[in-house]
Amino acid sequence: QVQLMESGGGLVRPGESLRLSCEATAFADFSLSSMTWYRQPPEKAREFVAQISPNGGTTFYGDSVKGRFTISRDNSKKLVSLQMSNLKLEDTAVYYCNTFLEGIGNQWGQGTQVTVSS
Repeated sequence: QVQLMESGGGLVRPGESLRLSCEATAFADFSLSSMTWYRQPPEKAREFVAQISPNGGTTFYGDSVKGRFTISRDNSKKLVSLQMSNLKLEDTAVYYCNTFLEGIGNQWGQGTQVTVSS
């Protein structure tokens, strides 16, 4: 059973940076799968943050994070990262790692809390 484990969340001040990681286990086809980061701000719906293609050559970003966040992956380590820079108060959310498995559906990690506060 595929498992995704996020880490790296924490409390930071506006303008600071943070790097999130998502480690995949029991995921033989990791290098064949797109990986996505979502986030859920307090009392709001979950929203798309960034996605990376299987080989890492193509990335997509939500409008609110373009130019500030960078998604990357290391297929040899089955790891996806999200480098977040110039963090804003509105980036406060629980951040989730996601992938979609054919015939099974969406797989989610447990999430990691990012709090941006002055």
